[in-house]
Amino acid sequence: QSIEDLTQNALQELSQIDNPDELEQWRVRILGRRGELTGILRGLAQLDLEERRQVGALGNQAKAALEEGLEKRGRDISEARLAQVADLERIDVTLPGRPVATGRLHPTTQVLREITDAFVAMGFSIVEGPEVEWDHYNFEMLNIPQGHPARDMWNTLWVDYVNEEGQRPMLLRTHTSPMQARVMESVQPPVRVIVPGKCYRYEATDATHEWHFYQVEGLAVDEGITFADLKGTLYEFARRLFGTERKVRFRCDYFPFVEPGVDMSIDCFSCEGNDSSCRICRGSGWIEIMGAGMVHPRVLAGVGYDPEKYTGFAFGLGPERIAMLKYGIDDIRHFYSNDLRFLRQF
Repeated sequence: QSIEDLTQNALQELSQIDNPDELEQWRVRILGRRGELTGILRGLAQLDLEERRQVGALGNQAKAALEEGLEKRGRDISEARLAQVADLERIDVTLPGRPVATGRLHPTTQVLREITDAFVAMGFSIVEGPEVEWDHYNFEMLNIPQGHPARDMWNTLWVDYVNEEGQRPMLLRTHTSPMQARVMESVQPPVRVIVPGKCYRYEATDATHEWHFYQVEGLAVDEGITFADLKGTLYEFARRLFGTERKVRFRCDYFPFVEPGVDMSIDCFSCEGNDSSCRICRGSGWIEIMGAGMVHPRVLAGVGYDPEKYTGFAFGLGPERIAMLKYGIDDIRHFYSNDLRFLRQF
């Protein structure tokens, strides 16, 4: 009778419980090691064998019923709590989703990829070199020996390292041209490479000058290369980057590592030379985009090439300048200001 009364009362109490803490307290009080049901079953030892068998079976049935009721009530409480949370934090799937901000390539990176893609399509390979460079490659191998006045063209940032002769032979490269010598030292002609990379100059910054900037160097060396090959290659590049209707102009210029040297311009795609107030060409009708020339015989001889057998051409251009021309950017400092209002436009 005690077992039946306990089972009935315990199940009725169980049905009123609505939180996990009270449920655990009920389990310990009814089914625990020192629980009420356990206490009754310990009294079996005082009964004779037949009664012990009957009451033991009844006790097992009661324990099974209580455990089943406990499990079911626990499940009901969990489901009720989940339903409550779902109701409080209900998601309206008919609302439009929040937009995900997408990343963008930096405008310099975009133009750099356009430039490299144009030359790769013409058979050039891409190589990269060190930004911390030796004077030997940055100047001497490019026909600019110690004391040469042409060194004044590059305001150099020297690394604070002094060799045994008391000289500072290490610097931040002022152009990507050192890779001309490095590449020609390591391979035999034919050579077709472009070298994108960062350069550094010790100079004041303004709307058209930065102390660090990107440059793309190009080099082609083989038997029988002429100035006509240079003109044809760079003309095709201009057409690929600025449109098939572009015209080009070459004028004499000086660079110590090429002879003859030229600067290359394209016709103004904004005013076509018809607007004296054009902010891009300033009324000239032409926009200078790069320097170039035939590789100097001394440079070829310096890397072990026979200048009587091999000839080549080289060129260099700045991706930031190309971007400024393409997108009408009036200040080169915008590229490194990290201003999202500027970067989000590209």
